Amino acid sequence: MNNNYYINAPQSIKDFIYYEQIVKGRSELTVKNYYNDLRTFFRFYKVKNGRASNAPEDFGSVDISDITEDDIRSVDLQLAQEFLVFMKTEKNNEQKARYRKGVSLRQFYKFLTNNKQMFDVSPMANLELPTPKPALPKHLTLEQALEMLTHIDSVDKKRDFCIVVFLLNCGMRLSELVGIDLKDIRCTRGTDGGEVYTLKVLGKGSKERIIYLNDACVNAYMDYVAPEETDPDIRKASGRRDSTVKTDALFLSKRGTRISNRRVQQIVDDCFRSSGLDNMGFSVHKLRHTAATLMYQNGVDVRVLKDVLGHENLNTTQIYTHVSNSQLENAMKQNPLSSVKPQK
Repeated sequence: MNNNYYINAPQSIKDFIYYEQIVKGRSELTVKNYYNDLRTFFRFYKVKNGRASNAPEDFGSVDISDITEDDIRSVDLQLAQEFLVFMKTEKNNEQKARYRKGVSLRQFYKFLTNNKQMFDVSPMANLELPTPKPALPKHLTLEQALEMLTHIDSVDKKRDFCIVVFLLNCGMRLSELVGIDLKDIRCTRGTDGGEVYTLKVLGKGSKERIIYLNDACVNAYMDYVAPEETDPDIRKASGRRDSTVKTDALFLSKRGTRISNRRVQQIVDDCFRSSGLDNMGFSVHKLRHTAATLMYQNGVDVRVLKDVLGHENLNTTQIYTHVSNSQLENAMKQNPLSSVKPQK
């Protein structure tokens, strides 16, 4: 955690941030979003109470380090509702942004109630949130995914191909892919006596799950790491400046260290560009949506898909059923007879 980022936060907010990341296992990005939302709220609080300039251009520089526990205790439901209205009318926040800010307030005051015993009942318990309309996840078609896989021609081709194959087949998050160690992939005997490869990934909230690797993943993995007579570890011959492997990570950088999130994003962006799929709004995360959508379209039960993706709630996975319904609707609209009108 970058402690300097929260250096001006009141102690109660710091305690909440540490709790969410260390105890609850939230990611750095999640806790940073929590802090940004709470900082915005308490800036609004100070402006509302005449303790800071109400000039719009000054809002982003309002210091909240002097917010006290008494200030935090004085917050009520009405002020929180006024804040969400302010974010809509004055800051042009969309529903999704206002929803997240409401969630941050709820979580913070829930923490203060349950962990700090500052309240008998959280003042945010009845805060109604502006529920955002779920956006259908953007994804590649099967043809686009296949096209992408045929346009990987980099110096580290075996590594990059393996990365894209894992993303498109396993539906894992970027952080999960980067965090894979060699020991996380295991080969066991199946009930039919054949080899079964499994991958252990560490998902959100530090929750582990097992993904069964299909033939495409196994072949790409073996091609990337399988021993050869001339090179005990083919990963060392992938164009790195320093061929000494310094980590147990599966995917390595040119320095022999664990590959970074940013480097994987660059690899995927290069693949999009070389296959003519750039400028279409695709990203690494869209490959997760692609894997999920293709599995659902080809008969994978949504409850099984939930476990594959590592979703905590089935409602999160249900969005892929809406993707399929949307495609059915578009298919009907594209029928050349769709514009025929009854004769008069």
